[in-house]
Amino acid sequence: MTGGVSGRLPDFPWDKLTAFAEKARSHPGGIVDLSVGTPVDPTPEVAQAALRAAADSPGYPLTVGLVETRQAVVDWFARVHGVTGLDVDQVLPVIGSKELIGSMPLHLGIGPGDLVVYPELAYPTYEVSAALVGARTMATDSLTALGPETPRLLWINSPSNPTGRVLPKEHLKKVVDWCRERGVLLVSDECYIECCWDAEAVSVLHPDICGGSHEGILAVHSLSKRSNLAGYRCAFVAGDRQVIAELLAVRKNLGLQMPGPQQKVLAAVLADDAHSLEQHARYAARRATLRAALEGAGFTVDHSEASLYLWATRGPEGPDCWATVAELADLGILVAPGEFYGVAGSHHVRVAFTATDERVAAAAARLAAR
Repeated sequence: MTGGVSGRLPDFPWDKLTAFAEKARSHPGGIVDLSVGTPVDPTPEVAQAALRAAADSPGYPLTVGLVETRQAVVDWFARVHGVTGLDVDQVLPVIGSKELIGSMPLHLGIGPGDLVVYPELAYPTYEVSAALVGARTMATDSLTALGPETPRLLWINSPSNPTGRVLPKEHLKKVVDWCRERGVLLVSDECYIECCWDAEAVSVLHPDICGGSHEGILAVHSLSKRSNLAGYRCAFVAGDRQVIAELLAVRKNLGLQMPGPQQKVLAAVLADDAHSLEQHARYAARRATLRAALEGAGFTVDHSEASLYLWATRGPEGPDCWATVAELADLGILVAPGEFYGVAGSHHVRVAFTATDERVAAAAARLAAR
């Protein structure tokens, strides 16, 4: 059997890094893998305790999620991010944010002829989700570039992956107003909202941005970064009540259910800010070490005021991203080429600071000695 869905999708970017990863692994001091933002620190005890307490879970979980889980999301939004007016029926737990992003156009009935818009430099899954349903795509940061076109779905990502850029309140409000005037669904990927360093990120659901109404907007969040829960696949989406109901109706039919024990974990970690602050401090220290090392080695770090990455370049006249990937692989350091995230990233590399303290220190020492 030939053809099929896979033929419509772009190549999986990380497959192109295989040879560079092998080169980095051959370094006498071992590889320092800074290519993916995978947590390496222990899952917090509050999560492990909640999982142990919920281990006896013989029945099917509900797709809509436990009321206590959704209430924990509502409470966290209000306590930490100043989001008011959110109810539990505006929250839906999902099996990791990538699964939701990758399937959202399909679940909302978007298809051929529809336009999906995402940032010029963007997480590749926005494009993948549109390709899966045969929709048209446009990568742009400019609303005026759309001309008379009206997208069905517009993605924004603040803080950004890969650049770490934080969109200011004024811009977010402008995008919300633009989408509402045209009946466009706006989905804000806010998975790095608690990974801020030099700027404060604001949720699109904040009353200063949305005017106290969540109509026409959704916010996507993940606990993978905040709480070292990538292996638990705990995420959620919140916002427009009708759109949440539509997603729920489809997901119930497909049996997409966050496991019951994980729903208990989600509630527990959202109620606990202490572990998140501890992890934030770990990342801040690693970020400072790597940034100083990169700048000392002749790199410029652009944006990067938030997220778990440094967006590094040697300028538009310097080596392209693949040449930089190759040079760093010779040092045993693996990074992601900026081209993975769009053509505008052709002279940048994305450097994650999610490795251990020892590996980050090793990378810094190698950069200093090059």
